[in-house]
Amino acid sequence: MEVQDINDGVRLSDYRTSVPPSLSDYYGGHDASPGYQYATLDAPPNYDFYANTQISGRKRRIRPSLYQLHANQEDNSAPPLYEETTAGHMEGDSSEDEEQKEPPVEPIRFGWVQGVMIRCMLNIWGVILYLRLPWITAQAGIGLTWVIVLLSSCITGITGLSTSAIATNGKVKGGGTYFLISRSLGPELGGSIGLIFAFANAVAVAMHTVGFAETVTDLMHENGSVMVNPINDIRIIGVITATCLLGISLAGMAWESKAQIIFFLVILVSFASYVVGTLLPASPHKQAKGFFSYQADIFAANFVPSWRGSEGSFFGMFSIFFPSATGILAGANISGDLKDPTVAIPRGTLMAILWTTLSYIIISATIGSCVVRDASGLLNDTLSSSSARNCVGLACRHGWDFTDCIDNNTCAFGISNYYQSMSMVSAFSPLITAGIFGATLSSALACLVSAPKVFQCLCQDHLYPLIGFFGKGYGKNQEPLPGYLLTYVIAVCFILIAELNTIAPIISNFFLCSYCLINFSCFHASITNSPGWRPSFRFYNKWLSLLCAVCCLVIMFLLTWWAALIAFGVVLLLLGYTLYKKPAVNWGSSVQAGSYSFALSQSLALNQVEEHVKNYRPQFLVLTGPPSSRPALVDLVSALTKDLSLMMCGHVLTQKHLPPPQQRASSDGHILWLKQRKVKSFYKHVLSADLRSGVNMLLQGAGLGRIRPNVLLMGFKADWRRDWPQAAHTYVGILQDAFDLQYGVCVLRMGERPDGPHLYPSHVNAGFDGGAESVKSTGNPSGVHSITTSTMKAEPAPQVSSAFGKKQGEKTIDVYWLSDDGGLTLLLPYLLTRRRRWAKCKLRVFVGGDNSNKEERREEVSRLIKKFRLGIHDVQVLPDLHQKPQNLHQFENTLSSFRQDPNPKQECHSDPSTTQEEPWGITDQDLERNSVKTSRQLRVNELVQDYSREAALVVITMPVRRKGACPSALYLAWLEALSHDLRPPVLLVRGNQENVLTFYCQ
Repeated sequence: MEVQDINDGVRLSDYRTSVPPSLSDYYGGHDASPGYQYATLDAPPNYDFYANTQISGRKRRIRPSLYQLHANQEDNSAPPLYEETTAGHMEGDSSEDEEQKEPPVEPIRFGWVQGVMIRCMLNIWGVILYLRLPWITAQAGIGLTWVIVLLSSCITGITGLSTSAIATNGKVKGGGTYFLISRSLGPELGGSIGLIFAFANAVAVAMHTVGFAETVTDLMHENGSVMVNPINDIRIIGVITATCLLGISLAGMAWESKAQIIFFLVILVSFASYVVGTLLPASPHKQAKGFFSYQADIFAANFVPSWRGSEGSFFGMFSIFFPSATGILAGANISGDLKDPTVAIPRGTLMAILWTTLSYIIISATIGSCVVRDASGLLNDTLSSSSARNCVGLACRHGWDFTDCIDNNTCAFGISNYYQSMSMVSAFSPLITAGIFGATLSSALACLVSAPKVFQCLCQDHLYPLIGFFGKGYGKNQEPLPGYLLTYVIAVCFILIAELNTIAPIISNFFLCSYCLINFSCFHASITNSPGWRPSFRFYNKWLSLLCAVCCLVIMFLLTWWAALIAFGVVLLLLGYTLYKKPAVNWGSSVQAGSYSFALSQSLALNQVEEHVKNYRPQFLVLTGPPSSRPALVDLVSALTKDLSLMMCGHVLTQKHLPPPQQRASSDGHILWLKQRKVKSFYKHVLSADLRSGVNMLLQGAGLGRIRPNVLLMGFKADWRRDWPQAAHTYVGILQDAFDLQYGVCVLRMGERPDGPHLYPSHVNAGFDGGAESVKSTGNPSGVHSITTSTMKAEPAPQVSSAFGKKQGEKTIDVYWLSDDGGLTLLLPYLLTRRRRWAKCKLRVFVGGDNSNKEERREEVSRLIKKFRLGIHDVQVLPDLHQKPQNLHQFENTLSSFRQDPNPKQECHSDPSTTQEEPWGITDQDLERNSVKTSRQLRVNELVQDYSREAALVVITMPVRRKGACPSALYLAWLEALSHDLRPPVLLVRGNQENVLTFYCQ
């Protein structure tokens, strides 16, 4: 998204008094006369506010941002980024009058008749109509032929309804079927079906071209002309024809459209010639070839099937006929060249299906009522008195005896043997030949145009590598010239097969797969009930679409099971690649809407299920601030929660008046940083007056239902002695708030290694370790920071490695389980060892005990841990845990800056007013009252230094501060003492005293 420069001099005060001339940018051209003194930036609805395209000849108007509407107009500072931006500046903002550019030449656009209906009808009236429909009628009979036609029309008709619904749910651009499916189901399925559909259209070019070449070869054979042999003649003529069609396509859409109109007129004339021919009396020559005009007995005999050959079955005939019905998407495939696709596609497609279905039914009925199945074509095969008794076949009733060729299977004519039966029936056979030429060439030309158009759109989306070259467009219509050449090469390869009945079933599965996904797209978009699904075409039904999708899937396997497996194999392969690569596109697909609906329903369902300890998952709220500033926190929690549970990065912004555009830009950069780091985490920021209040907002408001954090993780505040005392108190207060809200609490200290880069002060939350300058160092004790322009950009920070992102090798994770907190101290390191980088690490558990019962204590804890099934076998007892530490006096000296002067008037208690003003202050009574706990923390640190200097990670049970009995500075000193002077990272863990581990089955 292009953004306006924030230093361009735009000031809100410029709009204070009255409506300036530049305000017409907002009002969308409405009258703003000088007498109109209503001073507001509010703008009425305008097309420019919603369109994504630039209007030629003028600048695009913009909607004022919410910040501009409610900000203080006296503030002359430059406004933030607009919520809606344009490719340029506002007209009122520019000091120079730009020259109006000449509008580009509009490309040729077609209406629904010429662009869709005629194109679809020509593609449906293909080679199958003239060369195979009579033969299919002979095989299946008139009755089953109607069933085949109607079944195909039902599939294509329902698919046409689904296509119309998808096409009218927003503005349709170029790309046809691929564009419709990809924008509905997303790039994963859309990309795979786009490749398949483009390939199917390329093969269809070969099918129609072979039909044309077959007709030409038959004419040459009838006139005694042969170039090489029938098969090679078809190949030669087919390649020459495909080359000529390529030339027409390269000439542009205007020439292609004119050629289609000529072909359409030729086909209509050929139909008229055929209908007239069926009404004329049969001549002896036609009777010898099996034509006897309309006869009831011929209709009755041809109404039932007569299967012949290896292809003689219902689904065998269906697989050959169905490609003739696949031209319904010819108009949608050139959606980018239509004047109004949302009107043209539904109207033209459905009208084309209606008229072509009627034509197929009429032709199959008329040809089956006039022509017998078998005829010899010999004029001397008339029925004589001597042969009448032994005559076989329906022609015997009409004075002809074709017994010999029927018995020997040598009949050359009749609708079972002669593919050119329609030409024979016609009043003027050359018109049928012209119709065959027109139907085959128009269908081949339509497919030759459709395949590159679909493939071009696919290539422009950059879903797959190495095909970007074919996305280039040339000329005013952006013709895909490289795509034309590729389609030509594929077509020529299949033309060399030179067998129509072999090519037709190949593409049936590809088209059925496309139709299946189109119908499923319509169903899926409807079932998700997304507010964005608002098609203007209402005559569709989601359940009918689903039924049609299932039928397409079943028919695919009934036709050719191995071809169906190949088609699905290709779809799954391309789908897997796209899912792996995750292209950076967002088309608002129904899959996204379905994911939301599914997540919402499952989240609601979780509320009906009682919690159980067996299903406990640590769900982390990580106080990272900007995630890039504390990569160690991010990497640690990512290792604990990856594909397992919730992770949410929390960020408290302490700027009181932070514009929403800046918040959004900063959030986008943080989310992008997490994505680039391959961390599965949510990011949430809140705006608060101070840090503790903001964290409290996150603790109480983060999550949804059962999917909400239950463990708080934050970095250790290593500079607490140098910072303002209030900052230390705030830090401890955050921990206390988490305990009050029944959170488990974790604090990470990274030992001797620095953690992460320094960032801008605007990114820092006081009270966290590993960030930038503290509040004190910035000279701003209030904790309120100014926002720099660096946060305006949604660019992610550089990726910095941390100790938790590296492979650990054969080290140890030492767990000091000194207090029972419900088992969280044990569960977290166990989860860490389930990750690949930590898999070789060995878990060691240290517990407290006495020399007198050291072995009994170890056995007791070992049996308990064994029941938890954590795979921990190394348990060690620390018998000298209660010894006096060596550095107690040194510890007390470090607290000098937090000590309060003794009050001689009160021996037992400190002054309450002083305690309230300085809750972090430490008195002698506080030290004496907490001396045992202080000694405990210091002694633990000494033991950790003795046992765990070479560990990969040290996990220690964190002590809990008692309110009113332990000052915040003293408690923070305990945490300092526990983790002081250690080389490995230290994770202080405290559960909420509820079980997270169990050894029961229920």
